Amino acid sequence: MKYLSLILVCLLFSCGQKQDVLLPKANVSIVKNVEDLSPIYIFFKTKGKDTIAEVNRKNSIISTNWIFNIDKRLPLKLVIPEVIKLQEKKRAEKAHKNEKAENYYSYADSVGKNLAFLPFTKVYYKTEKPPIGNGLTIFFNKDNKTVLLNNQVVKKEELLNTISKINWFVKPTLQLCFDKNISFGNYIKNKMLVRSLESYNEETAKEFIF
Repeated sequence: MKYLSLILVCLLFSCGQKQDVLLPKANVSIVKNVEDLSPIYIFFKTKGKDTIAEVNRKNSIISTNWIFNIDKRLPLKLVIPEVIKLQEKKRAEKAHKNEKAENYYSYADSVGKNLAFLPFTKVYYKTEKPPIGNGLTIFFNKDNKTVLLNNQVVKKEELLNTISKINWFVKPTLQLCFDKNISFGNYIKNKMLVRSLESYNEETAKEFIF
């Protein structure tokens, strides 16, 4: 825990401000090291009874890998619109575009006790309901205990086992959906849960937040 705390402090002061960023936690490191990076911070702020997502991207350089350090307490309805804006800005850049530059979410690996990164460069976020089809649609509820699997309520801990028992004639397209009120911390945990299902989706990933 001391090691994680040290990492967090480094993150806080690297942006030149004494502001708290409580990172999400997971029990595995997807990516351990990223070089040639620019940090982007989305802070948890309150104004009266309102929660605000405050963005600091002063040190972001288009041609580098972007590391999104996002407070785990923020709901997706505040986080994702800001992420979309930044994604679109980077994708629209022509003069200094670097095709190899990636986007990552940072989080703390609670087992390895290190800072880790989850890539999401190819994710396109949609703030709407997904189209109705015959694919595999997973909707993560705000309660963080149950999941809708093609409109069937399933306990989250049974999700992967339930999917493994489904017989498909054709490999389905995966549609990931999230309640807009889910915290960013739980969003990262849910993303980790379904990483083994990414082989279902051969096209550019889309995620629906509503």
